[in-house]
Amino acid sequence: MELSQKQARPASGSPLPAPSRTPTPAWAAADDSASTGGLQEYYYDLCMEKSQEIKPFILQILQEVDEEIEKGSVGITLNIAGNSRSLSGERVTGEDFWILCRVLKNNSYINGLDVRYNLLSDVGAYYAAKLLQKQRNLIYLNLMFNDIGPEGGELIAKALHKNRTLKHLRMTGNKIENKGGMFFAAMLQINSSLEKLDLGDCDLGMQSVIAFATVLTQNQTIKGLNLNRPILYGEQEESTVHLSHMLKENQCLIELHMCKHDIKNCGMKQLCDALYLNRSLQYLDVSCNKITQDGMKCLADVLKSNTTLEVIDLSFNRMENAGANYLSDALASHNRTLKALSVVSNNIEGKGLVALSQSMKTNPTLSHIYIWGNKFDEATCVFS
Repeated sequence: MELSQKQARPASGSPLPAPSRTPTPAWAAADDSASTGGLQEYYYDLCMEKSQEIKPFILQILQEVDEEIEKGSVGITLNIAGNSRSLSGERVTGEDFWILCRVLKNNSYINGLDVRYNLLSDVGAYYAAKLLQKQRNLIYLNLMFNDIGPEGGELIAKALHKNRTLKHLRMTGNKIENKGGMFFAAMLQINSSLEKLDLGDCDLGMQSVIAFATVLTQNQTIKGLNLNRPILYGEQEESTVHLSHMLKENQCLIELHMCKHDIKNCGMKQLCDALYLNRSLQYLDVSCNKITQDGMKCLADVLKSNTTLEVIDLSFNRMENAGANYLSDALASHNRTLKALSVVSNNIEGKGLVALSQSMKTNPTLSHIYIWGNKFDEATCVFS
């Protein structure tokens, strides 16, 4: 479950009230911070002890968690996302996160923590690493867009060497660069519990992308990987070549994001050759690349025999009418496993859009096609 974030502010000029003393539930675990009076009270006392500023919005959120714990809720996700409207510009800093980690360290009711779009920086990354070493119930951690750099990335990656509980980590938008990416790739050689890793828009370099591709030929745990928008140089499509080789060997990966990898038709053919052999991938994202009708023909041929792919994102490529026709033929007559297809902004005109729409009439599985950003005409509007 995920809690709302209602902000509590004291009236102007009034002192900050102490948290209410809620009775401890009889079933509370002895080592939980809740057993000493609740998370809200523990946070307040820690801030006073460490001379740390007490944040009213954190108090309010922790009070809501205390109420849920009293009701008997478990598996709670503590949601303090900085882009929430209810926070009205408030942000969690690295120092705030230090106190929060102390509060959460021994709590068995919380298994998810969402602090995306805050100001943790490498200071917060240090405490996140400590939390991962000590908190044995956390299965989801969202650190997206927190100004974490290569050093912070290294700390978090190394903390996951011994962590055996975290299942999903989101680092999207933190510029950990090639150095941080290499530490995460090395971590995947050791960690056997992490299932989803998001490293999109992290300024990864070619070296770290190749490292991930190499590691995932052996790692049998990762189910989802986001490598969107690495920093690549050259025209050889090396990242696509290496990830294609990985897909031939790996039979556990379910979801792969390769947005902005500068994939062209040659790279798409490499991917398609791998997809003939792969029997696990269900979600493929190759949006924002340079794939034209020739690459779409290769994909259409794959779809005639592939029985695992369920979602394909081809948004912001260059398939045009010819590419749309290739796909519609495969979907109308052969493929019966694809459920969703995005062809947003592919310079497709009316004939191509109508062909895709008609394929849905004979395909009982395909339920969603996303087509905005193309060239609509009257016939398209009638069929759509």
